Amino acid sequence: MKKYIFTAITALSAVIASAQELAPSDGLRYAMDNLNGTARFRGMSGAFGAVGGDMSAIHVNPAGGAIFNYNTAAATLNLLSTKSNSRYFGTTTNDRDTSFDLNQAGGIFVFHNQDLSSGWTKFTFGIAYDNTNNFDNSFNYRGTGTRSIDQFFLNQANGLPVGVIDNNYRYDELSFQDQQAYLAYQTYLIDTSTYPFNPDNPNYVSNVPQTGSYAHQNYVTTKGYNGKLAFNFASSYKDRLYIGLNLNAHFTDYTKNSTVYESNNGPVNTDPNYATIRQIQFNNDTHTYGSGFSFNIGAIAKITDELRLGAAYESPTWYRLTDELSQSLYTTYVAPANSPTSPGATRSASLNPNIINVYPTYTLQTPGKFTGSLAYIFGKSGLISFDYGVKDYSNIKFKPNNSYNNSLNDVYKNTLTTAQEFRVGAEYKIKQVSLRGGYRFEESPYKDEKIVGDLKGYSAGIGYNFGSARLDFSYGHSQREMDVPLLSSMTDSARINSKIDSFTLTYTVGF
Repeated sequence: MKKYIFTAITALSAVIASAQELAPSDGLRYAMDNLNGTARFRGMSGAFGAVGGDMSAIHVNPAGGAIFNYNTAAATLNLLSTKSNSRYFGTTTNDRDTSFDLNQAGGIFVFHNQDLSSGWTKFTFGIAYDNTNNFDNSFNYRGTGTRSIDQFFLNQANGLPVGVIDNNYRYDELSFQDQQAYLAYQTYLIDTSTYPFNPDNPNYVSNVPQTGSYAHQNYVTTKGYNGKLAFNFASSYKDRLYIGLNLNAHFTDYTKNSTVYESNNGPVNTDPNYATIRQIQFNNDTHTYGSGFSFNIGAIAKITDELRLGAAYESPTWYRLTDELSQSLYTTYVAPANSPTSPGATRSASLNPNIINVYPTYTLQTPGKFTGSLAYIFGKSGLISFDYGVKDYSNIKFKPNNSYNNSLNDVYKNTLTTAQEFRVGAEYKIKQVSLRGGYRFEESPYKDEKIVGDLKGYSAGIGYNFGSARLDFSYGHSQREMDVPLLSSMTDSARINSKIDSFTLTYTVGF
């Protein structure tokens, strides 16, 4: 398959529009984290900022690494099930996707200080991998809408000379905007607004009937992950104050395959020079991959033997990402009455350039996050903990600075907002057995919560301590509603309720 590199300044917008998503969704994909990690961490809904002593807790507050008293290693397997309930113009569809992966692995090494005169009792070093986001999902929705997707192509085409899209240029020589117009023009979806054709006429009309109803169906499948490898450094002062630092390497791979179908029952075009579109199939395949860097700093103070307070800051993540896109368009149409061959006959047209557009690498900066934590330890019987986090999603930024990225960043400023996060968890021990539970709530990152709603989740877990090793299991559930537009330029959206169930098993060993 051919690959062509585009250097146009409009590269970023191309992917956003082609992905059929709201403009801010690309940045949110990397700015929002799922609850992932060890079974103990998940069993308490991630409320570990002041608790520490867990391989996943150091991602919330790196000072938690200094809570470990001996070398520890852990590995986690996770089964994730996502159920999507979609509603589009009164029609409801259901989809389910299941994935299984190695969700977490890592180890902490503890070095006790033999000279206690300085007050620094120990130093720890850890390496921890977490799959911070699993992108595996699939959903489809269908219904009869009031608008055709022809408006997406008309918005791209109007103002372009016909000569640009009428076989005078190769597809791979065109910008994203011109490619959309080219696809539609070559498959009779759009046509020039005057007849006979004027090569310099910048206006176009749709061959889709503008009256009647439009039956839509959209199939979407996403795959991939967002992983983080943390190098943790922590120390404790007189076993009362714990401080820590993480240096994080991020890497991501995301694919999205979407197919939009449309059919209509409108009247045949009365102008004998124009065709009448009956069916449309629009395919988009996108691929985003890259790497990034971030850091965390944090502290935990043991106010009393029972009470701990924690504070942590997670820096923005600076990603370098590359986008790829391939498209194809298929139509079924009634030939115009003046057609030299088969006038009035039903025919089909297709255009699959079989080309992958590779766009220039760009930088994405996600927002930083502040977390405050409180934990109360009931001796060896158990604990209860609470985390509060805040993140300003309007600080998402695309770079380099140019008119296109700046306009996109303005969209983030105008549509996204500061979101709060609450997590509470508890653990109760009965000899070797530990029982756990938790609840979390995350506010919508949008000013208009109808676009993406609040997230609510709960969890439960159990663990068994063998002495030098521990086996933990947890179950977690969360759900959130969001609007997903049929195409980026359309206001018709499906309302999707996503419910996620996770089953997690962790083996932890001390050495």
